[in-house]
Parts: sequence; structure tokens; C-alpha cells
Amino acid sequence: SSQTELPAPYGPWMEIAHDLPQLIASRHLRSQVLQMPQLNTQHLCGHEELHLAHLVLSFITMGYLWQEGEEGTVKVLPRNLAVPFWEVSQALGLPPILSHADFVLANWRRKNPNGPLEIENLDTIISLPGGESLRGFILVTLMVEKAAVPGIKAIIQDIDAIRQLDEETLHRALQELAEAIGDMSKALKRMHDHVDPAVFYAVIRIFLSGWKDNPAMPDGLIYEGVSEEPMAYSGGSAAQSTVLHAFDELLGIRHSKESS
Repeated sequence: SSQTELPAPYGPWMEIAHDLPQLIASRHLRSQVLQMPQLNTQHLCGHEELHLAHLVLSFITMGYLWQEGEEGTVKVLPRNLAVPFWEVSQALGLPPILSHADFVLANWRRKNPNGPLEIENLDTIISLPGGESLRGFILVTLMVEKAAVPGIKAIIQDIDAIRQLDEETLHRALQELAEAIGDMSKALKRMHDHVDPAVFYAVIRIFLSGWKDNPAMPDGLIYEGVSEEPMAYSGGSAAQSTVLHAFDELLGIRHSKESS
């Protein structure tokens, strides 16, 4: 599982993060964020803590920006959120917006620590509006990534086999890759059982939206205390998954700009 708690000084972030669906539903998130203390990011140690901080700050940011839906957006992210979010993003080499890495890869825990890595035994760490559909969307996507793991191993074997002109290993590894893609496709079909399309469209989609080429936020976003110029970033999507890019590269698949 991912790390689920930040060190004590970051309690104010965690309190808000764990209460996001309620704070957004009651329209109180923005006022709560404005009361957050300005926290220094230097007490965050190591990759896992930084990743959890990025997850927490990105979810709070998405909630803050989209609390009033697409009609009531803001132009400025307040400095007590913008500055630490920017610093953590810089440290990880991630953009200061919710990414696929936060949303899925860093955002799950086992309910029973000794139980299996299956949807029934998993939960998210931080949530947004969207209830069971959001939980399902995150966890089904995680299951697709899990199904891909043998495929990634097969890619490495494929490349070695090509270098060594080893036809038998190449054939076997390509079969393993095909099986992994089949398992990913099976995992993805569970989306229908776990996600209500109406909730996805009306709620989840909005909270995952970025502020690049988005008519709801045409000017982008000013990260207060970071830059006076607005910046624009695209929202997180599974297209950011390195898995799919690796498969495409090996199989020589090129996507047109229109199809993404």
C-alpha cells in the first residue's frame, strides 16, 4: 500500500484532505483553505512522504478550484496552498496539478493488510465528491495497472530477445504481453460495475479537470507566492500511465493528436 499519514506538523492539511467531500458539499472548503497555516515543506522526508503530500495538496487544490462547479471558478490559488504544492511538485518532478500518479498509484490502501490486492479489499486514502463511483473509478484503474505488470516484465524480455536474436524467448514474451493486455482489458470492463456514467460526467470529470485550454478557466491559474503570471496545466488522465506508453513504443503504435 501507499503511505497514508504525513508527519504531525502537516495535520492541518490532513484534516482538510480527509473531509473533502463534506467540505465541498457544504461549500466550506474555500473558507477552510484560507484559514490553513502557511506550512514549510522542509519537514517532509523521502519519496513516499513527498508523494503523499502531492496527493493531499492536489486533491485539496482540485476541490478548492471546482467547489462551485464550472461556473464559479477562481483565478488565484492562495499562497498557503500554492507555495507548498509548488515546492513538493518541484521536488518530485511532477506538475502542480492532480496527476495519474497521485490519483491512482499513490491513493490506495488495503482494508485488511493481509488480504489480497483486489477491489473488495481496497480503499482510497483521499477522496473527492463522487462517492462509490469515484472509489470505483480509482480502484478499477489501479487494477488495470496491476494487470499490466507482467506485460512490463515481458517487454524487457522482448527487448533482450530481439538483441540476442532469440526467437523462442521473443515468442513467449510476446504471448505474455498479449495475455497482460487481455487481463488489462478484462479489468477495465469492471468499470461498468463500479462507475455510474452520470456521476462521472456531472461530478468526477469536473474535479479532474485541468486549467489548460479549459473554457471554464480561460486564463489558467495564478499560484500566489510562486509567480504573478498565470500558469496552465492539463488534468490527470490514464493517458499519463507509463504502462500504455511502454506498450505503444514496443508495438510501434503511434497515436494521432485527435485520438487522445
